[in-house]
Formats: sequence, structure tokens, C-alpha cells
Amino acid sequence: MKILVHPTYFPSIATFTTLVQNDVVWEAHDNFQKQTYRNRCYICTDKGKHMLNIPIKHVGGNEGRQKYSDVEIENEYNWKKVHWRTLETAYRTSPFFEFYEDDIRPLYEGNEASLYEFNMRTVQTVADIIGVEIPVEKTSTYELQPEKHSDARFLVEAKRELPIKMEPYTQVFGERHGFIPNLSVLDLLFNEGTNTLSYLKNQPLEFLDV
Repeated sequence: MKILVHPTYFPSIATFTTLVQNDVVWEAHDNFQKQTYRNRCYICTDKGKHMLNIPIKHVGGNEGRQKYSDVEIENEYNWKKVHWRTLETAYRTSPFFEFYEDDIRPLYEGNEASLYEFNMRTVQTVADIIGVEIPVEKTSTYELQPEKHSDARFLVEAKRELPIKMEPYTQVFGERHGFIPNLSVLDLLFNEGTNTLSYLKNQPLEFLDV
């Protein structure tokens, strides 16, 4: 059975593990919700766990909720420059930052409007780097309780604590902060490099059973 997930901003390691080990379908018809990985990811800086947040244009008045696929990025604020500088500062000394920066940096240029499509680009970029095929199938309607797919859409909830047993790997500031699990896949990529795919393939998926 295929697994239903959201495309998110440089997804968490748990989400990318799910993507690598399963055949997934992208949720394309849900409503946007705040405080989720839809427009944020977490990395580790010298000060510890750090959030990178994409500003969005909020719909107000009588329009109410909006679909995730309709959400537009607020590009008046130069968030891309800030995010890229933060990534450089956090990972410049990591083993593989310079190896992959030419692949990642183009995502921080230009002014895409669609949050959904930008997130898909971040997923596609990492998938290309590690050498996996990215699924393209999307939902055609929203189902509260999917009948044909296993539901892993809860992985988008940034505030939800998952029972994740993640194999520690060496992180840039590990000696200062200890191992911080389930950060953005970028943390894994910059620290583990060519071992990233093997790592993702070998992580347990017990968290999908919650």
C-alpha cells in the first residue's frame, strides 16, 4: 500500500526515510496549517536546534482557510538570503557542505510564488543528489481517512513528538549539544554525504505505526 505524505521544506529525516523506503503519494488537497513543516525545517547551529521559517502571504477576511497548494510565499522579505547565510554558517565546516553547495544554492535564488512547488523542488533536489527516483503521484481529492493509502500525513506536524529511534551520526556541533535527531535531511546530507542514502534505507520505521 502506498503511503500518503506532504511535501515539506527540506523534509525531516523521518519523512525522507519514509520516502526512500516506501512508494509514496503526495497530499495535494489539504488546507494549510501553521506551525508545521510545510513552511519550516530545523537545522543545528552553534546555539543548538534552529528553525528556518518561510514567510507566507496570509489570507484574511472572508476567504478563511486556503489550500496548501494555493499558499504563496512572501518574497518582499529576503528570507532566502537569510536562510542560505544561516546554512553556510552552520555547515561550512561540515564534511560535505562544499561538496553539495552548488546543488543546494540555486534553490535560494529567484522568487517562486508557490510554497508547495518550492517544497517539491527541495525534495527533488535532495533525491537527485542521493540518487533516488522521486514519486510524482499526487492526490486528486482530500480524504480525512484515506481508504487506499496508508496515512503518514502526521509527519508534517512539527510540534508532534514521534517515538523515533534514529541511529546517531556525527554532527558539526555534536560535542556541544549532543546528538539532535530528526533534523532536516540537509543536516544528514552535509554531515554524512555519500552515506546519506544508506543511512535512510537502514533506519527503522516504527514511528509510522503511531
